[in-house]
Amino acid sequence: MTCCVPGAHSVIDDPSAIEADSAALLSLSRPLGDGRRQLEFAVPDAHCAACIRSIETALLELPQVATARVNLTARRVRIAFDPAVGNPAELAPAIRASGYHTYVLDPAQETTGDPVLGELIRALGVAGFAAGNIMLFSVSVWSGANEATRDLFHWISAIIALPAVAYSGRIFFRSAWRALRVGKTNMDVPISIGVILATALSLFETMQSGRHAYFDASTSLLFFLLIGRTLDHLMRERARSAITGLARLQPRGATRIHDDGRREYLRLDEIAPGMRLEIKGGERVPVDATVVSDGAAFDYSIISGETALHAIPSGGEVVAGANNLGGPVLLQATRASTDSFLARMAAMMDAAENARTRPRRIADRAAAIYAPVVHTIAITTFLGWGLFSGDWHAALLNAVAVLIITCPCALALAVPIVHVVAAGKLFERGILMKDGAALERAAEVTSVAFDKTGTLTIGQPQVVESHAEDGQASAIAAALASASNHPLSRALSAQLGTTGSFAGSIEEVSGRGVEGKADGVTWRLGSREWCGLPEDQGSDLTEVWLTANGAVRARYRFSDLPRPTARASVTELERMGLPARLISGDRQGPVDAIATVVGIGAATGGLRPEQKVEAVADGHTMMVGDGINDAPALRAAYVSMAPTSAADIGRSAADFVFSGEDLGAVPFVIRTAKRAARLVSQNLFLAIGYNAIAVPLAICGLVTPLVAAVAMSSSSIIVVANALRLRFDRRPVVPKAAQDRLVTQETAA
Repeated sequence: MTCCVPGAHSVIDDPSAIEADSAALLSLSRPLGDGRRQLEFAVPDAHCAACIRSIETALLELPQVATARVNLTARRVRIAFDPAVGNPAELAPAIRASGYHTYVLDPAQETTGDPVLGELIRALGVAGFAAGNIMLFSVSVWSGANEATRDLFHWISAIIALPAVAYSGRIFFRSAWRALRVGKTNMDVPISIGVILATALSLFETMQSGRHAYFDASTSLLFFLLIGRTLDHLMRERARSAITGLARLQPRGATRIHDDGRREYLRLDEIAPGMRLEIKGGERVPVDATVVSDGAAFDYSIISGETALHAIPSGGEVVAGANNLGGPVLLQATRASTDSFLARMAAMMDAAENARTRPRRIADRAAAIYAPVVHTIAITTFLGWGLFSGDWHAALLNAVAVLIITCPCALALAVPIVHVVAAGKLFERGILMKDGAALERAAEVTSVAFDKTGTLTIGQPQVVESHAEDGQASAIAAALASASNHPLSRALSAQLGTTGSFAGSIEEVSGRGVEGKADGVTWRLGSREWCGLPEDQGSDLTEVWLTANGAVRARYRFSDLPRPTARASVTELERMGLPARLISGDRQGPVDAIATVVGIGAATGGLRPEQKVEAVADGHTMMVGDGINDAPALRAAYVSMAPTSAADIGRSAADFVFSGEDLGAVPFVIRTAKRAARLVSQNLFLAIGYNAIAVPLAICGLVTPLVAAVAMSSSSIIVVANALRLRFDRRPVVPKAAQDRLVTQETAA
């Protein structure tokens, strides 16, 4: 049993292997000119000034390093080096020699920030600053300032508003112009027309020393609309991060071994079926392949979600994304990168994500209808007043009032403001909502599907049954277990304690166990197969055996305990009318066992990722999972959740992420979502009702642009206030007494 640390490096004496490593590093570096290049390494353990000094000193001792700068905030070191002076493969060992873990950063996969989000935030800040200051001047005007003061305040407001409208409004202006240029309209067209007309009319009134200017209406309108636009952008971009994270599991390339022994580093797209590849310890398999060497141990959690290592013999298949936890392994590629297992998983996730865009398409169609209706009403108001009254100035004022009062500010905030309040409420419970639309879907779920390991269970194996013939057997088992970093070995070592070191030689065999030889006796601690015992498929527990020259001396069984509130949460879901089921990649025996403990009646084991997708694709199912293998199912499910202990891809694919061991987060999310859905409906009713009352008044000339702006802002405030009611729902998901009783029953079980 072994568990090599991913990223651990091994000493390679073959010069051609070192050259291959150098080629890989050079492909990741950036040219600086004068023959120098730049690489960046992550140093996650760095946390103080002493760390900076140690890392930089170790690197600067290398002759090829020109500069080395540690960024403590980002926990990375940027190195400028000359490959003509020294080997870049010496950089990482120098950092490790100074006492810090490290790995090279891929510039192609680094994020350079979100320019759209930055633009939205800057526009929001400018609009908010302008609206707040202009409103102060407007209050003075409303309070009865004399003409000179009124004109001065109007001009000051114009000085503030004009650049603010030009800067903050360009987001809407660009969108409106793109639509109009191709003969179409969208919701940004009436917004742009209303803002431009209100600003132009305000400037005209200011130049004519008029009594009213509407700069506050223009800037306030932009401020409120930018809030909704920013929230919408954040939610959509976070939903896209899952596929990006999955792609990062695939390395940029690998070392090819030619028939004559020559080594060559190839990019991922250059690897073809039939090529022989060398994968070092800690590296991921780039493409689907077969094992050519005598065998290896891989972290296969990307397939099964289980933490147990998989020993693959020569001729066995290994998929892209599996992590090599042993020494160098020779593989033969069987598929190109575009057809690999990782590529298929990404395609499933992408297809599932695209299937969720239907609500947005419906909203776009509604907006396409909304904009022409608003334009028609405004134009009709303008022409009607102008033709029948002859007062074209009043006609323009009334048309602007219609555009402003019908601007969909309250309508735009009706949904996202509830999502913001709900996100805050969930955050207080340790739950992160990553997709606002998921809150609506969570209110409509009809069943909940759970993964097993790390979701219903803690993810930490424990010794639940042990049998040793005598004290010597226990002492030998403890000594051998302490020599391994495998999770089962750590659990066994913690159970038996430290009883002294093994008086002999110890060898660990990847994926099998630990062998010790002393006084002519060969001791083996590991699986049935490793210890030479017949396989028993009927056991529901993971077993570790201890043998002496083939004779059984001890047996230990392990179980991954359920989360403390798993049974209470499942019971609460059933009480809410939501049946729970268990789907897992583990064997059926352990799956049935944990299902019985937590009270789930329907349990299915042995499922591959694509089978999990099929299991959750039908109906309104919430998927709760944690492994990389759960990512496609999390993305395909109607709505999904994952714990913070989940793999990075699992967290990215999920709509909700909860911290801690409390599975009560699942019913809590659903209950919060149902209440949020009711508030969304109320907000939409308020927004539509507001327009139904305000628009006729504006058409009749009973509303000025200033009053229209106040009414529009008031409707937004009402919508926000109604959304805040969500924060006052303090009902527990499971009553404390009932939860304590259920936890007691679970412990007894």
